[in-house]
Amino acid sequence: MIKSLRTAAAAVLVIASGATPVLASGATTVTASGATPVLAKGAGAGAARQTDLVALYKDLHTHPELGFQELRSAGIMAAEARAAGFAVTEKVGRTGVVAVMVNGPGPVLLIRTDMDALPVREATGLPYASTAIGKAADGSDTPVMHACGHDIHMSVWVGTARAMAASKAAWSGTLVMIAQPAEEGGGGAEAMLKDGLYARFPKPQFALALHDDSRLPAGRISVPASRALSAGAMVDMTVHGIGGHGAYPATTRDPVALAARIIMGLQMLISRESDPFQPAVVTVGSIHGGSKYNIIPDEVKLQLTVRSYDAAQQKRLLDGIARVARGEAIAAGIPDRLMPEVKVAVDINPTLNTPALAARVEALFVGKFGRDRIVPLDPSMASEDFSDYGLADPGIETTIFWLGAVKQSTWDAAKANGTTLPSLHNSGFAPDPAPTIATGVEAMTAAAQMVLAKR
Repeated sequence: MIKSLRTAAAAVLVIASGATPVLASGATTVTASGATPVLAKGAGAGAARQTDLVALYKDLHTHPELGFQELRSAGIMAAEARAAGFAVTEKVGRTGVVAVMVNGPGPVLLIRTDMDALPVREATGLPYASTAIGKAADGSDTPVMHACGHDIHMSVWVGTARAMAASKAAWSGTLVMIAQPAEEGGGGAEAMLKDGLYARFPKPQFALALHDDSRLPAGRISVPASRALSAGAMVDMTVHGIGGHGAYPATTRDPVALAARIIMGLQMLISRESDPFQPAVVTVGSIHGGSKYNIIPDEVKLQLTVRSYDAAQQKRLLDGIARVARGEAIAAGIPDRLMPEVKVAVDINPTLNTPALAARVEALFVGKFGRDRIVPLDPSMASEDFSDYGLADPGIETTIFWLGAVKQSTWDAAKANGTTLPSLHNSGFAPDPAPTIATGVEAMTAAAQMVLAKR
């Protein structure tokens, strides 16, 4: 058993792998997808009888839910926050949860976790691996997995809520903890803000979040000085053609061949049109067209993701995609009425930490954990919507930090062998839960107490 983060009077995090999930008093039973968390009678917010966070993590991992479908996960987050003494509102931004604790005068701090999983079939082989099936946006069935570690984030969020509730004598102000839906692909933060997050609840001056990271072993942390996550656009492209028999291609205008030419042409946007000192990524993640060996189809559909850190760069890339698609179509003899259609489906802003707050958080972590556990990392070309909380009001200072998640022995073996570890969004991604959660709770609680320190 590992006990971590004792506050003034009580142990608030108990990790014992294999234990049954238990909710403290005041929680309500949550029943969905099979498992039912057990209620612990008489366990107050400051008592040691708290939900084992690794068991909670495994339960959440086994029962993942896609964006805006996080009913079970939201119910568990709401029950845990109520048990810790927060005033809780559910169904904010459809499935989001807002938990508020007012503890005297002082600033308002927002702490966010995300809850949604990904349409990925898990291949970790873990005894608690997900076999869940969810509904994709088109209504089709899809396997679902927490391949991005949002189950880690939720477990840390619960541990932090308990720790802050148990250490109220050490801080003053208002703590707003939110469990956000639909981070993957964007939309969840926007939905909560549009549902009155800053009008119905105290508006923060500070916002914190963390994200587990496959680039670091468990127990390590990284705090981006400014650039954290890139802008991200999701682009739908329909390449039109004139279909026909595969044996007579001269009678057609083949959209499969045209799509291939467009994909190759897009690479020039990076290799020959981008400043090498300005990061940029264009990836075609999906291509679908045709139905049979000998039929040339009428259209091919592509899905792209476009990443950069600069608004002008992002616009240049998006304009370039439309230009390349049209140019290749003209070269292929496609008539004007059948020019490719290019539509930006999702456009996410870059996540930029507030430098002053990030510097304070990093200095705190160096003092608490030691310099060797605080690791510098390059900015990530991944994207997410945590930036929305700061962009909604220029007076809000924000910081997101990275939480190492890879088992140390796995990390060491990969380094020794020169092998590549599964990344986030990979079907084999498997965090080491106990040290990852323990470090996350300790770090996030310390950062929250620093921001809300009594003055």
